[in-house]
Amino acid sequence: MKAEILDGKNLALKIKEELKREVQDLKNQGINPCLAVVLVGENKSSQKYVSFKEKTCKELDIKSLVFRLPENTEETSLIKLIDELNENSQVNGILIQLPLPKHLNQNKVLERISPFKDVDGFTPFCLGRLLIDSPLFIPCTPKGVIRILDEYKINLEGKQAVVIGRSIIVGKPLSLLLLKRNATVTMCHSKTMNLQDITKKADILCVAIGREKFITSNMIKKGAVVIDIGINVTASGKVVGDVNFDDVKEKASYITPVPGGVGPMTIAMLMENTIHAAKLQQRVAI
Repeated sequence: MKAEILDGKNLALKIKEELKREVQDLKNQGINPCLAVVLVGENKSSQKYVSFKEKTCKELDIKSLVFRLPENTEETSLIKLIDELNENSQVNGILIQLPLPKHLNQNKVLERISPFKDVDGFTPFCLGRLLIDSPLFIPCTPKGVIRILDEYKINLEGKQAVVIGRSIIVGKPLSLLLLKRNATVTMCHSKTMNLQDITKKADILCVAIGREKFITSNMIKKGAVVIDIGINVTASGKVVGDVNFDDVKEKASYITPVPGGVGPMTIAMLMENTIHAAKLQQRVAI
C-alpha cells in the first residue's frame, strides 16, 4: 500500500484562480480589497511568511500594506498602529505575524484587532463564534486542512480524528472544525501519556507540534489519513514536516507532503478571508 498525496499546492493554485476572478468582480464594483500585515522583529521564518503573503496579494491584485517594526517596539506603539488600521476604511484585513517578541502580550495585541478585520480568526470574538458554529472568520490553517479533506472527498463523519497540538492557531480551531463534521476528536499535546496508543487508533491524524519527523509508521494505523501541518528546517536547510513522510507514506492511505501540502492552502485561505472581509465590511457599511 502506498499513500495518495494530498496536493495542497495544486489545490491552492485552483482556489487562487477563483479568488482572482472575485477580486476583479469587487474592483468592478469599486471595492478594492486590502490586507495589512504587521511584522515585529527579525524572525527569519516570519519574514519568509510575510514575503509569501505579499507575493500572493500581488498575484491576486489585492493591495498589500506591510508594516515592519523593530524587535524592541513598545506594546503601546503596536496597539496604536492597530487602532489606526481598525479606523482606516481602506484596510479590510489586519494580520499580526506571530510569534511576537516575548516582551509583547500576544493576547492583548490580538484582542485589539476589530473582529470584522480579523482575517486570521484569532480574536476572542472570532474564536467564540467558531465555538458556537457561527464563524465570522475561520483560522487559515485549519480551514485549509478541511478544504484539502473535502477536495479529496475524505468523509469525516463517525471517524476517529486525533489532533496533536493545542494552539489557537491550529489545534483548537481544527478540533472544532472536525467536530462540526461529526468526527470523534481526541486532542493530544506535550503532556499526553501513551501517545502512540492514541495515534494508532486514528482514522485521521493531524500533526502540528513542530518536531521534525516525529511521527513514524509504527505510530499510525494502517490506512490512516495523515495531515502534516509542521514546518521544520533541518540543519542542512531542508524544509520537513512533523511526520516522517518516506516512512509513513507506505502505511497511510492519504498524506500531505511538506512542503506542498497545508502551507500553500494556509495562504490561499488568508486571501479568501481577506476577500470575505471586504464583502462583509461593504455590507456593514450599507
